[in-house]
Amino acid sequence: METERLIMRRWREEDREPFAAMNADPEVMEHFPATLTRGQSDAMVDKIEQHFDKHGYSLWALEVRESGQFIGFTGLGWQTFDMPFLPAVEIGWRLARPAWGHGYAIEAARRAVEYAFTEAGLDSLISMTAVRNLRSRAVMERLGMTYETDFDHPWVAKGSALVPHVLYRLKRGEDAQVLRA
Repeated sequence: METERLIMRRWREEDREPFAAMNADPEVMEHFPATLTRGQSDAMVDKIEQHFDKHGYSLWALEVRESGQFIGFTGLGWQTFDMPFLPAVEIGWRLARPAWGHGYAIEAARRAVEYAFTEAGLDSLISMTAVRNLRSRAVMERLGMTYETDFDHPWVAKGSALVPHVLYRLKRGEDAQVLRA
């Protein structure tokens, strides 16, 4: 898949090293419980690829068309942990710090929304993040997603400032204006 400036593709072996570096960056991982080791990062790539094999979509590796540089991921994944609003497909993104502030997250997310509602035939998407993650919340709102609820994430250690999360949702048909932007 492509956008004006990005290539959204399956993962390559050479993506693993910059992905691990990105996941070890405390600023990139500020809204997650911890940074990831190289082994944890590689295991995540393996799970992403397994999701592609099972569903036909997952978290696409993002490559800047002009430079060929890997900058992170954007995509779709099933969330099934024990919450009343699940199971559902989540749209998510994570970019390396040098890629911040260039509009890549929203550009790739718009293409992922288009894929979800046209090619994958999904009826709705969710997105969730820590309450304090204002950058991701801004992307959700620019996508036309609607705030739905606050919840305590069950996978985050009790007492952590990251426990409080927000849930946003976008339904098929609500995306038309977003995709024209």
